[in-house]
Amino acid sequence: MNKLSFLFVTLIFAVTALAQDSKVFDNLTVKSEILGMERNYAIYLPPGYETSERSYPVLYLLHGATDNHTGWVQFGEIQNIADKAIKDGTATAMIVVMPDADTKQMGYTNTPNGWRFEDFFFEELIPHVENKYRIRKEKRYRAIAGLSMGGGGTFYYALHRPDLFSSACPLSASTGPLTREDVDRQMQRRGMGETTEIQKDEWYKNYSVLELVKTLPEKDLSSVHWFIDCGDDDFLYEGNSLVHIELRKRNIQHEYRVRNGAHNWTYWRDSLPVVLGFISDTFHQH
Repeated sequence: MNKLSFLFVTLIFAVTALAQDSKVFDNLTVKSEILGMERNYAIYLPPGYETSERSYPVLYLLHGATDNHTGWVQFGEIQNIADKAIKDGTATAMIVVMPDADTKQMGYTNTPNGWRFEDFFFEELIPHVENKYRIRKEKRYRAIAGLSMGGGGTFYYALHRPDLFSSACPLSASTGPLTREDVDRQMQRRGMGETTEIQKDEWYKNYSVLELVKTLPEKDLSSVHWFIDCGDDDFLYEGNSLVHIELRKRNIQHEYRVRNGAHNWTYWRDSLPVVLGFISDTFHQH
């Protein structure tokens, strides 16, 4: 092989290897008519996405309070962890979508003051990304996970729309009000002290994870594969423990993990490979 041919072959291998790498884009936007603004999101595209024609399963990965759509990229190291899990064969290749829930008003819920992030998520974000990227649109290929506030969002979305998600993995989750009386304190803390009693009742019905788990039909609860993980030193232990107990009482199959650790990124980075493996199991044919 002459020198020119060698350089050509080397270039081809280099281009092919580069094209097979995963990609993360953390400055993407979608226009929201519901929220009246551009919304940010980040996305992880697995190795081989750019050179294949296949469609991929999807994980919606939600950040916690005070972070934004870049949290799982910067602190959660999604690219490194997902790449390793895919390479090791412990996770299947998937697309990961990370929305921003910390612009203008923080949180994944609809609120009494007219903020409709949950409606945006289902009516605008999911259709946008699942049409823009090669994402499989069946329930069995769609999963959701998140930490802290995003763990709460994971619970809410999977409980409100169990028809859309094959698995849900709340980590160190904020589980909303544990009692109806908790709603009053939460509304005051969120600057919504003028909320009516009817609106508070509706909030408790929609955003108390414990109440949802108690009242949702068993067939809906059982249609989602649940993986709940909260550290033994986490201040949100009570809500997660009570949800686990209620699921046990109702004989709803789920995984519940309590590991050594607190409410921090060290804990969540250790959780992520396990979550990716759990989600992948639901994507597979058994």
